[in-house]
Amino acid sequence: MTQALVGLRDIEAAAERIAGVVRRTPLLCTRLGRTDAPLFVKAECLQVGGSFKLRGATNAVALLSGEQRARGVITHSSGNHAQALARAARAAGIDATIVMPRQTPEVKRVATAEQGAEVVLVDISQRAAELERIQAQTGAVFVSPFDDAAVVAGQGTIGLEVLDDLPEVATVLVPVSGGGLISGIAAAIKATAPQVRIIGVEPELAGDLAEGFARGTRVTWDSADTGRTIADGLRVPTVGELTWRHITALVDDVVTVSEDAIRSAMRAVVLDAKVVAEPSGAVAVAGYLAHSDVVGPGPAVAIISGGNVEPALLRDVLAG
Repeated sequence: MTQALVGLRDIEAAAERIAGVVRRTPLLCTRLGRTDAPLFVKAECLQVGGSFKLRGATNAVALLSGEQRARGVITHSSGNHAQALARAARAAGIDATIVMPRQTPEVKRVATAEQGAEVVLVDISQRAAELERIQAQTGAVFVSPFDDAAVVAGQGTIGLEVLDDLPEVATVLVPVSGGGLISGIAAAIKATAPQVRIIGVEPELAGDLAEGFARGTRVTWDSADTGRTIADGLRVPTVGELTWRHITALVDDVVTVSEDAIRSAMRAVVLDAKVVAEPSGAVAVAGYLAHSDVVGPGPAVAIISGGNVEPALLRDVLAG
């Protein structure tokens, strides 16, 4: 049976469920870009754990049955969903196993292990197969990083906050990996403000959604190709089936940005907004700066999805 799209009631229920656990992050005005389209950034880099992922993970764990909790949870992730699910599982008193690519930045691997999860490192191309092998042995419940209605609803709480803080918003730019974040935000915003444009932003080196959106069909890129981008959180080779249906129904456009543009956006965010964006988190700002024709007039919001960046990379970016 085809899973229904996430609706406003699902997102509002998720907001109630995760209240007190997840922070309401600030919407910060910047001096970047055009005067006719002022840019605000939604600083999910200031979220507990440094990423928006805690919203969806907390909602998903809260909805598990007692029998499911006894089996524990498992996922694959390049870092931020890993940390979030490990944190949510620890708070709920259940076991968590995280399959992570060896290429994952150390700062994210260490943070995940510190939350008490069992971390299994594999090559990026083998993470799905390794997850299935472990799941078959343990019976752990798979909590998808993106292709799960509970996760999508949790991420959608960001959209509720954006509309509450900036009712006149005209455009929202969202980084895209598996599509859970943009699906939830689009579902929340389009339900009450359908005139707001939702723009997905990807690295050129991981532009599977941009290609599929233009062709009108979901496509998959090789993980060896998507693994080239500096935006380690956006290396998923395709969006999910559920998220693809949300995107085609609710998203207005998808654009890509270069690696240089991502680095420049990281630097601009630190110097102007005074918050730290990891490469994946800076992609939406890069999209705003590189695609003024797509953004259009009116207030724009770029989602800074996370701030978990290796110190050495941050130093390199700030050095210019």
